[in-house]
This record gives sequence, C-alpha cells and structure tokens, in this order.
Amino acid sequence: MDDLLAARLQMALSLGFHIIYACIGMVMPFFMAVAHYKWITTGNEIYENITKAWSKGVAIFFATGAVSGTMLSFELGLLWPVFMEHAGPIFGMPFSLEGTAFFVEAIFLGFFLYGWGRFNKWFHWFTGVVVGVSGLASGILVVSANAWMNSPTGFDYVDGQYLNIDPIKAMFNDAWFTQALHMTLAAIAATGFAVAGVHALMILRQRNIAFHLHAFKIAATFGGIAALLQPLSGDLSAKDVATRQPAKLAAMEAHYHTQRSAPLIIGGIPNPKTKTVDFAIELPGMLSFMTYGSFDAEVAGLDKIPEADQPPVPVVHYAFQIMVGIGGFMVLLALTLLIAFRKREWFQKKWFLTLFALATPLGFVAVEAGWTVTEVGRQPWILQGIMRTKDAVTPMPGIAWTFYLFTAVYISLSLVIVFLLKRQIQMVPRLYDVQPSTKPV
Repeated sequence: MDDLLAARLQMALSLGFHIIYACIGMVMPFFMAVAHYKWITTGNEIYENITKAWSKGVAIFFATGAVSGTMLSFELGLLWPVFMEHAGPIFGMPFSLEGTAFFVEAIFLGFFLYGWGRFNKWFHWFTGVVVGVSGLASGILVVSANAWMNSPTGFDYVDGQYLNIDPIKAMFNDAWFTQALHMTLAAIAATGFAVAGVHALMILRQRNIAFHLHAFKIAATFGGIAALLQPLSGDLSAKDVATRQPAKLAAMEAHYHTQRSAPLIIGGIPNPKTKTVDFAIELPGMLSFMTYGSFDAEVAGLDKIPEADQPPVPVVHYAFQIMVGIGGFMVLLALTLLIAFRKREWFQKKWFLTLFALATPLGFVAVEAGWTVTEVGRQPWILQGIMRTKDAVTPMPGIAWTFYLFTAVYISLSLVIVFLLKRQIQMVPRLYDVQPSTKPV
C-alpha cells in the first residue's frame, strides 16, 4: 500500500466513523429537549424518564464525537500538510467558530446533566436546547469547510499563490447552504429512524412498552419529517452540483456521453471500458429536467472532462444509487408513519414495528453513501480545480502503520460505544421505567 492510498483510507475511515458519532451527537439533544418539554407541560413521568435516558446517550456521543473530531484535526495536519499550509488561512474561520460552538455545547451539556432538581425547570430545559443548537451549529460549520473544498472561493489563485484572502466569502461559499441543508436533514433522518428502530425492537420484545412507545413516537416523528424534506434538499444539491462540479454529477449518474434529453439512470453496472451502463433502468429526459428544468436541456457527460480529471465512476455511481434508494424507502416509511398517527392501532402492529426495527441502520448507510459521493466524486481534487489530492499528501513515509493504528482505535471505540448503549437500554427497567415507590433517589 503506497502512502497516498494509506492516507486516503485513513481519512475515509476516520470520517466514516466520526460522521456517525457527530450526527447522533448533534441531533439527539433535540429529541431530549422535546421529551423534556412534554414532561414539563404534561407532568407525565414517562417523558422525564425518557429525557434522562436519552441524556446519557447524548453524553456518550458527545464524548466520542469530541475524541474522534480531535483525531481528525490531527490527521488533517499529519496527512495533508501541503493542503493545510495553503488552505488553512482561508477556511480556518469556520473551524475556529466550530471550536467555539463545541465549547458552548460542552458547558451547557454539563449544566443540563448537573441541573436536575437544582435549576428552574424552564432554565434547565433551555440548557438542553442550547446543547442541541450549538451541536447543530458545530456540524454546519464543519460542513461549510468541506463545502469550500468543493467550491473554493474567497481568494485569488495567481501563479500558484493564494492572494486577496476573504475568509467570510470562503465560509459562505456557493456550496455551503445546499451541503449544510442536505447534511442536517440526513443527520436528523438517520438518527431519528435509528433511535426509533431501537425502541421499536424493544416494543416487539414486550419490554417497558409505554416507555419505548412514547420514545419511539418522538424519534420517528423527527426522522419522518426530515425524510419527507430530504428529496427537496437533494434536488437543490443536484442542481448545484450540475453547475459547479459537472464531473461529479456525470459520475453520480454514470453519464458518459454529453446529450440533450439526458435520461435518469436508475441502478445498472457502469462499464468504464465501453462507456456504457449495463442493466440500468432509463427514464428519458429526466436527468435534463431534474438538473436544468427542461426535458430537452443538454447535460455534460464525462466525455467533456479530461480523463485525468474524472472521478472513479463505479464507486460514485453505486454510492449515489444506494443513497437515493434508501432515501426513497425512508420516504415510504415516513408516509406509513403519517397514516399510523391516524390509525393508532398500527403502533401495536408487528409488521409496522418490524419495518422500523429493520430500518435502524439504513439512515447511516445512506449518510455514508452520501459522504462517499461528496468526497470520492471530487477526486482527483482535494481542492476542486486547484490542488490535486496526490500533491497535498505528506512526504512522510510509513503512513500505512498509522492507518492500521487508527483502524484499531476506531473499532475499539465503536465496541465501547455499543457496550455502553446496550447497557443503557438494559438498564431502562431498573433506572428509568420504574414505579414511584421503587424509584431510586
């Protein structure tokens, strides 16, 4: 394994794990705040128990997200020193603000965990809301930095020099809004369906049904709303990518040849040698319509991109198809949830709960696939159109060994999280869903 491949694999591995921790860490506080609000306004003790149970999950993912995020910061400097040397002064602002948001999140999470029975109930609830808002802001700022890599602005690139730096313009680059919106909705949908799936499984096993049913409804509602909005966000993202990164769009659709009335390709196996897609379903004119609003519009294919500047088509195409396929399934699940709120008996149906239990990991599979489209679809550029990935990697030898080390660390960290979460779920009957007379003080 050469150093460039090892560096890319290490970065992919780190981001692949961190994105899951970060998504849950920035979304679950909102679930917690809603349960807390319902307890304050209804006095229903189940919501208090749910809030306390979820707050432990928030603390676990905050800690692991902080650890993995810190590791990523080191990796950026360790693996990509050339990139950081030139790009750091330009897009350093969102990272600095992200650090501030993280600081606020940590303080208010401490307030929230400490505040039971000590603060005014509404101030206590407010501290939980601040945890969610600061976590969300932190995630959006990191995505803004990544969006700049896809749409580098805020400087003049002259003879290899980065001049006239404008960090505000760099932070609010052309891609930041669509990427931030898409990532935020993806995080909410993935976390919502994952949490709802766990509670659905507990209901199927007849464990603390009232507790898990109330929790299920809150998490599934978040996931369902985000899933219904996500196609609109995806449409905005596709139009934006078509304008700024035509090579990425062409790879997503395995669109090898420039043509008018370009079809939307569903599924299929791209063949880079013959420049064809086998076994695909084609919807005539739909790609033209979805990208430019006209069934007759011309869509640039990979034949307009020099081969040296083309991303690996099969990887991007498969990842995109997986993301869209799972997204479509989640929309159907959300519609089923809407019907369930009218037909209340569905919440007790085995088939309904089984659907949500099976969907537990799907949202995060879609998140990983979407992130693959974003990152691999930009290749061979680390900074779109300006700096190639191979020119940014560290000259330090032996990167493969750090890749092996980080792999071991992330796997160990994930096993610890799984153990802690499983323990929390098993402790529901003893710590949270207990009768008042036996409730621990």
